[in-house]
Amino acid sequence: MKRENVSFPNTFVLLGFSEFPWLEKPLFAVVLVSYLLTLLGNSSIILLSLVDPRLQTPMYFFLDNLSLLDLSVTCATVPQLLANLWEPDKTIAAWGCITQAYIFTLTGCAECILLAMMAIDRYVAICRPLLYTLIMRPWVCINMAATCWLSGLGNSVLLVTLTLQLSFCGHHMLDHLFCEVPVLIKVACGDTSFEELALALASIPFALLAPLVVIISYIFIARAVLKLPSAEGRHKALSTCSSHLLVVTMFFGPSMYMYLQPPAHNTQAKFTSFFYCVITPVLNPLIYTLRNKDVKAAWKRILQSQGEVKSL
Repeated sequence: MKRENVSFPNTFVLLGFSEFPWLEKPLFAVVLVSYLLTLLGNSSIILLSLVDPRLQTPMYFFLDNLSLLDLSVTCATVPQLLANLWEPDKTIAAWGCITQAYIFTLTGCAECILLAMMAIDRYVAICRPLLYTLIMRPWVCINMAATCWLSGLGNSVLLVTLTLQLSFCGHHMLDHLFCEVPVLIKVACGDTSFEELALALASIPFALLAPLVVIISYIFIARAVLKLPSAEGRHKALSTCSSHLLVVTMFFGPSMYMYLQPPAHNTQAKFTSFFYCVITPVLNPLIYTLRNKDVKAAWKRILQSQGEVKSL
């Protein structure tokens, strides 16, 4: 009997947490609150750095890009997740699935490179403080950010376009929260060895080289901090890196756990993806806001100015 060969289905079914129906409504509430806080927190950081000249520095320029990436991946995946958690119908149109795959791949890859760039920025700030303004000039920062976005875009176009060439033979049920390349390859029929090889090779700069750059940068930073004569100087230097270290840990930790574990562990992968796409984007602005004196001072100045305007 000839097998049906469908190049790409019109719709997909995102099973999500359907094996835990009792959990869907509580998760809906968690996701909704996190989604609103993500929009508010990341948008606030971008607007804050635009209106406050004291925050127009390389570190906050990269933080703006991080917030923009978090907003992008959240807006691409969370609305559909909310709909699937609330309604029994868990279908997603083909164009929506393709859009999710493109944006998720772009933002995930770009964020890997961006976190490495932010580690380099912290290295220059701590290990080469006298040359910081000379090295981290505005056009250098713009080129570094452009490298992040363009590398993510190039990898996204390559991997998703290759995936769209696969035949799915009528299979359209994805045991995941959203559409991404590894999940689509998994349900494709026929030989997918070329796409799997392309995925593995394309992941090297983002999953291996980017974390390696972060590790090397912080090795040099740790050596420089240990050489500082005063405990106050060491504490001040480390405080400028603590927020970035937390963000790096939250990003690379769940990502490596999800992609390095055996493919049969779908439930763990879904909860890890949930943390990455729902929880991490809302925690990033909180970490930089609560642990950063400059951001808190900028909020204080803006609130004071608003109070003075209202009193006039």
